Amino acid sequence: MKVLGIESSCDETAAAVVTGDGHVLSDVVHSQVSLHAEHGGVVPELASRDHLRNAGPVVRAALSRASVTLADLDAVAVTHRPGLVGALLVGVQVAKGLAWAADRPLFGVDHLIGHILSIFLVRGDPSEPRRLPAFPFVALLVSGGHTALYRVEAPSADAIVELGATRDDAAGEAFDKVGKLLGLGYPGGPRIDQLARTGDPKAIALSSPMAQRDSLEFSFSGLKTQVAQWVAREGTPEGQRLADLCASFQATVTQTLASKLVRAAERDGIPRVVIGGGVAANRELRERVTDLAARRGLQAFVPEVASCTDNAAMIAYTGALRARDGGAGDGWDLVATSATVLPRSTRKGRGAR
Repeated sequence: MKVLGIESSCDETAAAVVTGDGHVLSDVVHSQVSLHAEHGGVVPELASRDHLRNAGPVVRAALSRASVTLADLDAVAVTHRPGLVGALLVGVQVAKGLAWAADRPLFGVDHLIGHILSIFLVRGDPSEPRRLPAFPFVALLVSGGHTALYRVEAPSADAIVELGATRDDAAGEAFDKVGKLLGLGYPGGPRIDQLARTGDPKAIALSSPMAQRDSLEFSFSGLKTQVAQWVAREGTPEGQRLADLCASFQATVTQTLASKLVRAAERDGIPRVVIGGGVAANRELRERVTDLAARRGLQAFVPEVASCTDNAAMIAYTGALRARDGGAGDGWDLVATSATVLPRSTRKGRGAR
């Protein structure tokens, strides 16, 4: 089975061809970072226009690199939720046109489920031994727009349950806002991670957000405010002091994420943890999760960096699972929407629960 996946939920135009067992035959991503950098964040209208310009070339490149044509495909999968509606609409319409032209079934995919299942993607030689998680597992999905813990019983929406999520800012959003505050540009996360390598994570005291032992919810707006208050008091740091602040901030975020992931697995008696999403590419988070899980007797599964950031391979694979299970596909009335299909149990905002 070969499935073409298309992803356009935010600021990456992506297309990929993936087999039913997760082997990535091609994975093409056109990033819009340089387009949005001068604005300090993603501008939805600019994102939509750039998707329009690049969807065709990206799809053609994905097909070419996989050495397939539309006629060789078994299905077309596309992200249709959640995300920027205008951006999603471009990908959905392109996917509909291709599926109709090739007379192949169309599968709409939830972006969050794609991230959760990205751990199953195989990049490189498919004959090499693969270390994959069994079901169930606890997944930490952490990105610029989402931070949540899920119990995953099977690779379908009705088998994924939220255990806790952020009440306000997502972790990736906090990284970008702190990066902007420190004059590091957009996106701030990779730059903070780079500077943190030479910093002292204990140099600047920052309190851990929502550190209550029994809570699986997150909140990063207060931590962002702590950094802003420190800068207002001490001035914008430079040199070693900047590296120390980045290291202290990153350590606080990654320790919070890793500890709550492990806590969720222990609470539910599940011996496997998985991370996914753009922030899962963060060096320190990957190390913390792997180390803490090992010390608690849990198995940790970390996807390749290319599978963490927004990509179409995870969308193609998620669609392939539905096709493999005999799914008939979605109708031509498939719509783009900003809401995920996964039920949310964590309420936004402050206050007692």
